[in-house]
Amino acid sequence: MIEFRNVHFQYEGEDAPALQGIDLVVPDGSFLAIVGHNGSGKSTLSKHINGLLLPTEGQVLVDGLDTKEEKNLLSIRQQVGMVFQNPDNQLVTTIVEEDVAFGPENLGVAPKEIRRRVDDALQKVGMSAYAGSAAHKLSGGQKQRVAIAGMLAMEPKILVLDEATAMLDSQGRQELLQTVYDLHQRNGMTVVMITQYMEEAVMADRLVVMSGGKLVMDGTPVDVFSRGKELCDLGLDVPEIVRIRDDLIESGICLPNFILTDSQLAEALCPLL
Repeated sequence: MIEFRNVHFQYEGEDAPALQGIDLVVPDGSFLAIVGHNGSGKSTLSKHINGLLLPTEGQVLVDGLDTKEEKNLLSIRQQVGMVFQNPDNQLVTTIVEEDVAFGPENLGVAPKEIRRRVDDALQKVGMSAYAGSAAHKLSGGQKQRVAIAGMLAMEPKILVLDEATAMLDSQGRQELLQTVYDLHQRNGMTVVMITQYMEEAVMADRLVVMSGGKLVMDGTPVDVFSRGKELCDLGLDVPEIVRIRDDLIESGICLPNFILTDSQLAEALCPLL
């Protein structure tokens, strides 16, 4: 679905490249999380997926379409829905259902079809009850869910979240993450999630770590989080549950190494009590 072929990118006026030799294939229906410290290049990479940025060298393909070819950009942007950090910057109208309808209207979709898409998108993100509400009165998490609904109404194949939970409180983060996880599990949507929270990355099928504009680790969350020292050397950490798990194992308690969440840890500990 997404393919980076030896992609390099350098911002104008900057001495160092932001991306260096990125080779990455994201299959259809997968859930990829990308982590890295500030300045590692993860947000720059995400903006290449829908052609907001174009490679200085190399090639990015989305469903076989080259982002460098201008004739492909409209089709690519219809297939890739992006949700950014600040929810207030993504809402363009005052009423929730009007905001969700904005994208399809600009694509020239027929009114009856727009109505169907809006209702369906709001139902998928659990915001149907707020269809007629004023968007500015919603919580941060609700606004992000409306932003996702606006993307879904354009029927994309890919959802990209560029640190979409960074400005949310704990409850808002959980609501948004559950929505994204459900879209992936129930609808088979391809998800690329850029995050600075290691606890969020455990939700993904695959985890990529970036540093200095390069991909330095690539594997399942279990594989990557088993390399705690290497992550520490990169200025990153492991989820708190992984630290607790490792401390318990070191103290002599027999636990499986695939534990990544609090519920998994509780399930493994209960028989031992």
